[in-house]
Amino acid sequence: MSTQIAIKEVPLLDLNAQYESHKKEIFKAFQEVFESKNFILGSQVMELERQIALYCQTQYAIGVSSGTDALLIALMALNIGPEDEVITTPFSFFATAGSIARVGAKPVFVDADPQTYNLNPKLIEKHITSRTKAIMPVHLFGQMADMDAIMAIAQKHKLYVIEDAAQAIGAEYKNKKGDRCRAGSVGDMGCFSFFPSKNLGCMGDGGIVTTNNAELAEKMRILRIHGSNPKYYHHIVGGNFRLDTLQAAVLLVKLPHLEEQHQKRRENAVYYNQSIQEKAILPYVQNGFRMIYNQYTIRHKKRDELERYLHAKKIGNAIYYPVPLHLQKCFAYLGYAEGDCPESEKAAKEVLSIPIYAELSLDQKQYIVDTLNAFE
Repeated sequence: MSTQIAIKEVPLLDLNAQYESHKKEIFKAFQEVFESKNFILGSQVMELERQIALYCQTQYAIGVSSGTDALLIALMALNIGPEDEVITTPFSFFATAGSIARVGAKPVFVDADPQTYNLNPKLIEKHITSRTKAIMPVHLFGQMADMDAIMAIAQKHKLYVIEDAAQAIGAEYKNKKGDRCRAGSVGDMGCFSFFPSKNLGCMGDGGIVTTNNAELAEKMRILRIHGSNPKYYHHIVGGNFRLDTLQAAVLLVKLPHLEEQHQKRRENAVYYNQSIQEKAILPYVQNGFRMIYNQYTIRHKKRDELERYLHAKKIGNAIYYPVPLHLQKCFAYLGYAEGDCPESEKAAKEVLSIPIYAELSLDQKQYIVDTLNAFE
């Protein structure tokens, strides 16, 4: 039975619902930080780093000020700069390529896979030059890129791999050996965002970098405090990339509930998969992969009409992403033109993300499904 009369509005994300379930614990965590007065790199930051490293199956984790700064500090740690090239995808949030440009390196865009929207490894090698220093795959929407193929190319050409895992904490894939590998544990470094809309989000900006390389971990710890080691002695130029203690405290409250968040999002995805009619193309999940559904992204030939229709029905939705990075005005100097990355360009005209957050009620999901299925 349709519930369109009962439900009048569904937001794209309901942070109020999530916050209410953790409010008492968060207030207590805040109070502990206030009483300690250790607002900068306090004990909560170190404890979060320890727990995230365990969760992501890595040796080290370094808390930083945002997911963007996680990418930036990773590139800095590898001494990537002017004259260097970094291969990445044009179908991602701006920070992916923006971080490459900010260190003075050249983003080299390789088209996305038409099903997963992740970097297509089959297209990488023809873009490798003598200046290529690294590959930066993005685990888009909560599904890991094809890391076996990407790592094989990187090892063959002696390239670094920086995983942009901003949307994929806890995502997994089964490698050729049969091992389950988590996002951030495969490449040289993994970069995560704790932006409030993420499956694991804080109350502001925050990020973390994971690695199994002790030397890189130590260098990033130095880089995040202006390159100072010891204090006031600078052998390298870093930045102010510290994760706030208050944000770490929030994340420590929410981290034990992360698997529950993932599971509920996957259950919501199953509901959609079974209920949405075939007018839309539903998310594709590769065999052996665990997707955490940071977004639930459909494709539709009449995407712009559908977007307006959902807004009229007060169903939250968003386009991730309307303009591929290779066509952004700020990257015009790179010389890309329309048609250079056709799959990314096509996806940008057809994708639309709908609510998938864990706190969605059955009535809300049914209202979304009924509304989508009624669209002509």
